[in-house]
Amino acid sequence: MAVAGVLASVLIGKLVYWQLVEHQKISLLAARQHQVTFKLPAQRGRIFDRNGQLLASDTPVANVVADPSLIVQSARPHVASALSPLLGVSAPDILKQLSMPLKFEYLKKKVAKDTADRIAALHLPGIALEDDSRRSYLADADPNNPAVSQSLAGNLLGFVNDSGGGQYGLEQYYDTMLRGRDGYESTLKTGANETIVLSDVQKVLPKDGTSLQLGLDSQVQFFAEKALAEGVKKTGAESGSVIIMEPSTGNIVAWADYPTFDANNFGATDPKLFTDPIVSGLYEPGSVMKVVTLSGGLEDGAITPDYTFNETGSVSVGGYSIQDWDHKAHGTINMTRVLALSLNAGAVKVEQMEGPDNFYKFLDAFGIGKLTGIDLAGEVSQPLKPLRSYYPSELATTAFGQGVAVTPIEMISAINTVANGGRFVRPRAVASEILADGSRKDLPVDLGSPVLGPTAENDMRQMMINVVEHGSGWTVKMDGWQNQIAGKTGTANIPEGGKYTDKVISSFVGFMPANNPRFTMLVIMRKPQGDSLAQEGTFTAAPVWKNIAQQILVQWQVTP
Repeated sequence: MAVAGVLASVLIGKLVYWQLVEHQKISLLAARQHQVTFKLPAQRGRIFDRNGQLLASDTPVANVVADPSLIVQSARPHVASALSPLLGVSAPDILKQLSMPLKFEYLKKKVAKDTADRIAALHLPGIALEDDSRRSYLADADPNNPAVSQSLAGNLLGFVNDSGGGQYGLEQYYDTMLRGRDGYESTLKTGANETIVLSDVQKVLPKDGTSLQLGLDSQVQFFAEKALAEGVKKTGAESGSVIIMEPSTGNIVAWADYPTFDANNFGATDPKLFTDPIVSGLYEPGSVMKVVTLSGGLEDGAITPDYTFNETGSVSVGGYSIQDWDHKAHGTINMTRVLALSLNAGAVKVEQMEGPDNFYKFLDAFGIGKLTGIDLAGEVSQPLKPLRSYYPSELATTAFGQGVAVTPIEMISAINTVANGGRFVRPRAVASEILADGSRKDLPVDLGSPVLGPTAENDMRQMMINVVEHGSGWTVKMDGWQNQIAGKTGTANIPEGGKYTDKVISSFVGFMPANNPRFTMLVIMRKPQGDSLAQEGTFTAAPVWKNIAQQILVQWQVTP
């Protein structure tokens, strides 16, 4: 009985050993040999326009995976030959991958669903498909080549690279929110390529990303892209940009650059086109800055619209002579005409009447030299120097937009302050977030910072209307909209090598209807061709502005 008890104890011990200890070793060995962990991809959040039009979404694709250990050597040439025409990879290259001493080898990523289905139907040993996705963007005809499709709002949206990371624009700024969190599942592969789910390994489900709804109107975006492309080609400009925003909310209605890129084919794009000049390109804005200068003068009481003085066509500051663009003396003139005729000497007069402290204060209040805080990747700014560091001549040229650098989004945000009743509002691309469960979160509207009181704001509005009715903005006038368009032209010589050249950046900024604005729009043309008059914002940017504005009025059914 004692011997039997000892034997029983030994047998029980052996049984425990094989069940517990050796089982763990065998399980680990099996897992090392044939365990494959498959990603369960999260659905990246979608992007919609203001009307629910889908702008960006994930398209199902698959990654083709091989486990060479499950493919006998004699079968590898057949597997390689079968996959070659489907993957667009030579059979010898695939055979080389199948000969690698690995248990998990990607043969090709991001394979289209129909191709993946054809591969699955072959039932090849050691070959599996891993679910994945590719980002797809709403496309329309390329304005430069109608036979070719191009994604809409490429610079605003950005794109998702082959590794699943957001690049540029919204895709980069909101990448963490959009991408969600991938899950995973571990499986065993048999010699017959059958899948066995490991019951002792927890399956982690993916968490889908948050979707975004923008303030963008895709129809207006299309109009803007088309009109801008036509304008750039017509004027021989190097490039151009259009930004349209909603005055009271800061919502971006349209955002166009030309030339641009196709987000559906970003790999074939010159990388220089990925950088968006609207947020990342500093430039000297020229005479549109006079709106800021004269607004400050109105608010602090230094001037009124009817304040008159003798305008001689030039002014001397710190030993420098500053000339009007037309090199003419205009005699006794009021401030309304200074803005309408875009006179540099008049802008300097206002800056001097305000004094350095007040002038500098209003530059800051209008957001000059500061980031706007827009929810897009890559925004830059050039901070203003401390006031004590400015020479009098530098403050004078800043008054008419030379010697000061801004981004287009910075400039339109400043001018939009007038359209928005004197309050500076932060521009934004995203209006709402839509969670994976379908619940919606409307983002609060920035109420803005007060910059101008009602009197100064109304005076500037009327002065900008006068620019269109009786000044340099006459090319945007429309039948039936008399005294309902407020705007300002700008033309700034481009500095190169420490000197100003004869190359210019021309622009037009404005809002309408003037007494109840629905949109503020800035059009910029870089290095248009022609003589000095033909390069002016009046003849380059303003016609593009008018073209787009007319389309918006029809699309939104806005009447006088």
